Amino acid sequence: MKAAFAKLGSDFFSTIVFVVLYFSTGNVALATIVAALPLRAQSPAPRTPNQNGRIPILEYHLVGDKDSRWGRSRERFRKDLELLYARGYRPITVAQLVDGDIDIPTGTSPVVFTFDDASPGQFRFIEVNGKPQVDPGSAVGIWLAFSKEHPEWKARATFCMLSGGASGHNFFGDRGIEGQKTAWRHEKVRFLAEQGFELCAHTLWHANLSKYSDAVVQEQIARNVLAIDSAVAGYTVRTLALPLGEWPKNRPLAWAGVWRDPKTGKEVRYAFDGVLEVSGAPVPSPATAQFNPHSLQRVQVVGNELERMLDQLDRSGARFVSAGTGAKIRPQSRNR
Repeated sequence: MKAAFAKLGSDFFSTIVFVVLYFSTGNVALATIVAALPLRAQSPAPRTPNQNGRIPILEYHLVGDKDSRWGRSRERFRKDLELLYARGYRPITVAQLVDGDIDIPTGTSPVVFTFDDASPGQFRFIEVNGKPQVDPGSAVGIWLAFSKEHPEWKARATFCMLSGGASGHNFFGDRGIEGQKTAWRHEKVRFLAEQGFELCAHTLWHANLSKYSDAVVQEQIARNVLAIDSAVAGYTVRTLALPLGEWPKNRPLAWAGVWRDPKTGKEVRYAFDGVLEVSGAPVPSPATAQFNPHSLQRVQVVGNELERMLDQLDRSGARFVSAGTGAKIRPQSRNR
């Protein structure tokens, strides 16, 4: 019997199996063989497709050294990706959500990441041998590294950008703020589009649209869209994130409008398929009549709110579960 224990080594579970089998059968050889078999990890039960379930749209702002009311530490952001991946979530963009293009594996669930304000911590360059490279400590750098380890985690997130904000909130940093050069601004925006991320409007400088005239509202939005087009010519901006979650007095101007440049006389038009609010709950599926793309609530990722929300979706059975790649949903409720 001592020899049998020696073969098992110090594996606690194997030892328990051996003891139980030995005392129940008295057969040392049988107990040793069975206990030495490798334990097979139990796979979680496959989730039943539920294409009428709810989908979380997550809202991030600053990504940096520590957690705060509007910030997430780099380490916590990495853990957010790990948590969502482990719990069977895969990313899609706002545009994909609105189109019902939920192209993720069977049994997984969609999650939408949105990043507001275009701060350097979201996307920072560092200079290596005179050339800019993605800072691995920025949110984009962390995302791309995670995607490399987990190919199902694609470059699908929505960046809602300011193009004229203060304190570096200007296409992810300028004028040397956090080491970011003004010349890198457009290169960063192009990089995001080339990778497959979605570019989203957020006004010029985070204007509270409820305080301004129709003319100023349209100028704030149109000039932001024009700036994105300057970086990525011909890009169609399909989503707007409302600064502070505040609607303009003339609500429809949040999804369509026009501004005429007084210098050139050129008209700049915008028309959005999706409008993001600032807080709320996971949104209804685009397969349901309750889905309203012009009023998409978001979940602010603060403290343990992400874990709490995921647990609630599981407990309630309200979680959207994909029927598989290629199973495109036909949205029941279009723009309102």
